[in-house]
Amino acid sequence: MGTKIEGVGIYLPEKVLTNEDLERMVDTSDEWITTRTGIKERRIAENETVVDLAVRAAREAIEQSGVNPEEIELLIVATLSPQLGFPATACLVQERLGLPITAMSFDISAACSGFLYALDIADAYLKSGKKKTALIIGAEKLSSIIDWSDRSTCVLFGDGAGAAVLRYDENSPSDVLSTKLYSNGRLWNILYREPCGYLKMEGRKVFKEAVTGMTKSSLEAIKEAGLKPEDIDLVIPHQANLRIIKALAEKLGVPMEKVYVNVNRYGNTSAASIPIAMYEAIKEGKLKRGMNVLLTAMGGGLTWGSAVVRF
Repeated sequence: MGTKIEGVGIYLPEKVLTNEDLERMVDTSDEWITTRTGIKERRIAENETVVDLAVRAAREAIEQSGVNPEEIELLIVATLSPQLGFPATACLVQERLGLPITAMSFDISAACSGFLYALDIADAYLKSGKKKTALIIGAEKLSSIIDWSDRSTCVLFGDGAGAAVLRYDENSPSDVLSTKLYSNGRLWNILYREPCGYLKMEGRKVFKEAVTGMTKSSLEAIKEAGLKPEDIDLVIPHQANLRIIKALAEKLGVPMEKVYVNVNRYGNTSAASIPIAMYEAIKEGKLKRGMNVLLTAMGGGLTWGSAVVRF
């Protein structure tokens, strides 16, 4: 008996911002960006809000799931670029989707780990019996909080959204095998947003903490799921930096052939990163039902963690 992942959807803005475009904006180069991050391009939402992105991703996830929107009892939006200070972006999404007013809707701010936090919270609600159907969304319009004159950050981030519909099924085993989530507020100042300002980051420190935290939590989640690293069929890491992803794979002893990567096309989309990668892995036939999948991320807070799902 447990939580089933019934459908996944995404939305990516049409505008593509390439490394060559950035060369004309700041003192950088395609070679510099590619070598250090693996990113070649990212998407930018010009005339769309973060709510627009979230709603489009959610609609596809709902359609894929076959769930009636009236059945959704829990809506969680993970974002660090909310539409307003308040109300929650989730409430705006609830209204646009026409979800029932009985649905419990709220945002979480766990940066790049946000989708995993949302997955864990929704899974707990479903398994407790308090809710039966949940919609979780990672949505970001990071272009709205980036200093486009700061070459250390503007090359890294992009916009997008990913969503998943979860439902409790008393007759089937849970798709969510384990979750291990952590935070360390003592390191908040290496990755944060200034008050009503821009995103700031100390890249080297973030790199070190990301590799360490994601590796440790991944091994813990795998063990808690009753598995070994060699039992993992696919790793879907947060798409922040190709060097982080490769270092993680090496420490886990997992070949890169079993690691899904799309950071080259979208950059770092924060809370949207993992669901976007999940969706594309499904479409490409790399993620299939019955596979043991490791999800792992680290973001500002610092927050980090991992989950093992049998998708």
